[in-house]
Amino acid sequence: MLQLIVLYPQPVNVQQFEVDYASHLALLHEKTGLPTTVKPYTLTKFLPTPDGAQPFYQMFTMPFESPEALQTAMSSVGMQEVAADANRISTGGLPTILIGS
Repeated sequence: MLQLIVLYPQPVNVQQFEVDYASHLALLHEKTGLPTTVKPYTLTKFLPTPDGAQPFYQMFTMPFESPEALQTAMSSVGMQEVAADANRISTGGLPTILIGS
């Protein structure tokens, strides 16, 4: 099992990011054919620590059964559109994308 991990930097405007991210998730569901009631992903918001704000605001993780399943999904036209949209809404800098197991 692999995890696609997307880390979003602190946004310039948190309220606008939240609005944009809701639309982004709707796009993900549309382009992947996931029903809106099915959420195979998790979202984690990071909180400030006593040392200050975290470098990342939010983390998206989504499991994939195999490297091939991940590659197939990521190379699809729909996921390319979702990735471009992730870059658009990430106003604090480009998101960091990681693959983990």
